[in-house]
Amino acid sequence: MAAERLRQLSLAHGDLRLPAFLPVATLGVVRAVDSRDLERAGVEGLVMNTFHLMQRPGSSTIRVLGGLHRMTGWNGPIVTDSGGFQAYSLISENPRNGRITDNGVVFRHPGGRRFQLTPEKSVQLQLAYGADVVICLDDCTHPDAPQEVQEAAVRRTVAWAKRCRDELERGLAHREGRRRPLLFGVIQGGASLELRRRCAESLLELGFDGYGYGGWPLDAEGRLLREVIEYTRELVPRTLPMHALGIGHPANVVACARMGYDLFDSAMPTRDARHARLYALSASSSSGEWLRFVYAGDARHVKVEAPVDTGCDCACCERYSLGYLHHLFKLGDPLFPRLATIHNLRTMTRLTAMLREELDGG
Repeated sequence: MAAERLRQLSLAHGDLRLPAFLPVATLGVVRAVDSRDLERAGVEGLVMNTFHLMQRPGSSTIRVLGGLHRMTGWNGPIVTDSGGFQAYSLISENPRNGRITDNGVVFRHPGGRRFQLTPEKSVQLQLAYGADVVICLDDCTHPDAPQEVQEAAVRRTVAWAKRCRDELERGLAHREGRRRPLLFGVIQGGASLELRRRCAESLLELGFDGYGYGGWPLDAEGRLLREVIEYTRELVPRTLPMHALGIGHPANVVACARMGYDLFDSAMPTRDARHARLYALSASSSSGEWLRFVYAGDARHVKVEAPVDTGCDCACCERYSLGYLHHLFKLGDPLFPRLATIHNLRTMTRLTAMLREELDGG
């Protein structure tokens, strides 16, 4: 695998060393931290969400503020998710929130405002936002959805991907002098290997710069759908980057990186940090006990003088003890989520650095 794997993506706002974990900045912010915190933690790229950004702060505001990079003060690569997964989640929770048609997604904001997201509009917005990687609008499904639902989702996903590709080419015709963003198609098909194959083959025939594993990646018990995820990666040439969309548990990142996935994103590490679940690594991701969870709110940490992880070089571990973090958490002081988030993100960037070394045979 080491000889075959893609080692970096060169993008308009810099290079991404692969594999890479991209924190989720859904509405243009990784909660509790700023751009300098992210840079110091070794973060190289972010994922932001078209579906949510078009509602808040709104596309006209983003344009006035200079696009996502200038608005957020983030100078590195930005991947913009199309919003397909978020639309699926919203509508699956309550069908009255909207509907999915062959033309796109129609949904209602809780305030009553009606939005429509077509493949063309999704690409138009992502280009206007200044994304480095544009994700095609896809029809997301749960792996347990009926066969007919999965087949319809694959059909729509492929049709929408072609419309996204055509719209990107139209949009780029008016963007002289600026580097072309990459366009990723998303492979759907639920838990069906046959549908995954059909979707992948159709998207490969259309031709994209990279591909994503689409749909919910876990089974009903919360376990990684290893067979489907690994099979889907095998369908795409290793010379093309593959994004494991929504996968971010450290153990799942390791498993999927070893399958050949290059990019990962999830709100899990930052959400865990805010809820006082902190990560600690051993020297190697190959050892049996390479990952520990440290629950900073536990009473047993009250007087611990050591940092969360003695092997970590983040701004939290270099200066503060676990006992102090416990104190901040119990106080409810906003310094806690900042320090905890910095730590978990640095752990994820350390983990992907370890994976790069492992996959290169180091």
